[in-house]
Amino acid sequence: MRQQIRKRVYIETTIVSYLTAKPSRDLIMAAHQEITREWWEHERGAFELRVSQFVLDEAGDGDPEAVTRRLAALQGIPVLADSPDARVLAKALVDQGLLPKIAGIDALHLAMATVHEVHVVMTWNCRHLANAAILGELGEFVRAKGYNMPTVCTPEELMGNRYAE
Repeated sequence: MRQQIRKRVYIETTIVSYLTAKPSRDLIMAAHQEITREWWEHERGAFELRVSQFVLDEAGDGDPEAVTRRLAALQGIPVLADSPDARVLAKALVDQGLLPKIAGIDALHLAMATVHEVHVVMTWNCRHLANAAILGELGEFVRAKGYNMPTVCTPEELMGNRYAE
């Protein structure tokens, strides 16, 4: 019997932010928060989680109470080593206009996961990352650079079959 390889999942900053935020009054945001909590509680053990220093830096910025909650949630998750190759790839994503300059940190998240051969980038950033309108072009560009593009998705898309009913 062949042993199944556990997928590595890059936890982008929006995930830990939704996970640890106070409940939102906005219905969509509240739903995203609940889905994130459900995934974290019931699904994350099936995966090898990863973050980067960029995630830790973003999570460490802002309201001190929120920072404490975010960093506590991330504690113990392996941190991917900084990589010159990832920085070059991120810069190329922006320079080629595939991601706007204001999304430089998003390019770094994607590039770090790509260079480190992480299988999935999990995010609620649907403007610059989990966006079907741009993922095809991003994937083509990344493959042309010699890398495999990770799957980019929200926690809802990474739920097990027990949520499909």
